[in-house]
Formats: sequence, structure tokens, C-alpha cells
Amino acid sequence: MNEHELLIETSPFMPPARALDALENADAERRPPGAPHSIAEVVAHMTFWQEWFGARAQGSGEPMASHAAEGWPAIAQGSWAAVRERFLSGLDRLAALGAHGSSALAPPIEYPPLARYSVHDALVHVAMHNAHHLGQVVLLRQQLGLWPPPSGSYTW
Repeated sequence: MNEHELLIETSPFMPPARALDALENADAERRPPGAPHSIAEVVAHMTFWQEWFGARAQGSGEPMASHAAEGWPAIAQGSWAAVRERFLSGLDRLAALGAHGSSALAPPIEYPPLARYSVHDALVHVAMHNAHHLGQVVLLRQQLGLWPPPSGSYTW
């Protein structure tokens, strides 16, 4: 499995773009009763960590968030389209890291808390984190009566 398959056209679960398909601002930004986050907030969270790991994989970036709340950025009302686009374009940038072959994925991350991570490990970490939260997105869409997306999916 290459980085594109791992992050964008996944086979074990629905591709991220399809899970986010056809959501309007009001729906993506609405929290179902009892839910701690909206779909837009979950996607902003995924974007935060995706960008953080991407920067670290490229040898730069900020220190790790010291509190979990820092990884849940506030979003402006009506910004869903921008949040979605930032997330999906970030996936494309991460997948491109593997386009240069396995030698580009082998270097270690130059950040002590991730010293045992290679660039490839960081991409796998992002894919697993995204898969976890995309499952939440599917559940939130089900709670909002917006599942399956127009492109179709399993309904159980």
C-alpha cells in the first residue's frame, strides 16, 4: 500500500473526501444533541494534527500541543468549505511525500518525542488518527440523517 492509498483512496474504509461529501455549512457545523463536537470541529482537529505531523516529517514545525484542547481549533461560523478544503489538500501534500520513493520515507523525524518515528511512521500515524475520527464523522452524519452521502455507502 502506498501513501496515496493509505491516506486518500483507502481500501479498508471510505475515502475521506467521500465521507465529507455534500455537507452544507449548517449541517457540518451543527452538533447533534449530546455530541461534543460538530463534523467541522472534528475535521479541523484532524487538520491540526495532520499539518503538525506533516511539518515534523519535513523537518520543521511547532512543539507538540501541551494540552488536548490545543488540538481542537475553533472554527468560524460558515467556514466549513474552507475547513474541508484545507483538510483534503493537506492529505494530498502528505501523500506526495511518498512520491519520491521509499528513501524519502525512511529518515527519522528530527524531534525528540518522535525520535523512533520515520517519515513513513508519521504518515501511518496520521492515517490511523484520521480513520478514527472519520468514523466519528460517519456517526455524526448518521445522527444528523445525512448518511449515506450521495456517492453511496454501506448503511449499517
